[in-house]
Amino acid sequence: MSSLNEEEESLPQEPPSRNEMSRRQFLTYTLGGATAFMGAGVILPMVRFAVDPILQKKGEGEFIKVAEASKITEEPQEFTFELPQQDGWYASTAMLTAWIRKDANGDIYALSPICKHLGCTVGWNNNKAHPDEYHCPCHGARYTKQGRQLAVAAKPLDQYTTKIDGGWVYLGEIVPNTVSAKEA
Repeated sequence: MSSLNEEEESLPQEPPSRNEMSRRQFLTYTLGGATAFMGAGVILPMVRFAVDPILQKKGEGEFIKVAEASKITEEPQEFTFELPQQDGWYASTAMLTAWIRKDANGDIYALSPICKHLGCTVGWNNNKAHPDEYHCPCHGARYTKQGRQLAVAAKPLDQYTTKIDGGWVYLGEIVPNTVSAKEA
């Protein structure tokens, strides 16, 4: 046994060598890095698309000039107005309608004409069997002057937020009806 130890000692000692990268390791690292880079290029836009609406600041909402305040009566009147829209790069204008009236105190209210039953358009005083009511011609839903549901529909008509400025009535976003809750 001592002869084996002597042989090992007599062999020339090589200096420790660097651990060199093999071709296989180089290709693995290169392809892995390129795949990660391309994957990030695909995933980052998706993450931004999902998170961007959360980061957007909400404004107070825009109001659209609709009618002169002096022309509003206690009888509901139908007013049509244009709402400019921006959908991506496509700009369009939507035609909307509102039923606007004053109450006994002179406060102005605007109701959405969209029936809460199935989304048809309601009309004021258009059913001779039920005068002084909103009526839906599609399925017979009926509403009071304040927008409270009487038949068929499960909810009252929605209302627009209103603002009076410079003698004009401005309409904002559509919100759940609060007038009928006060008067019910």
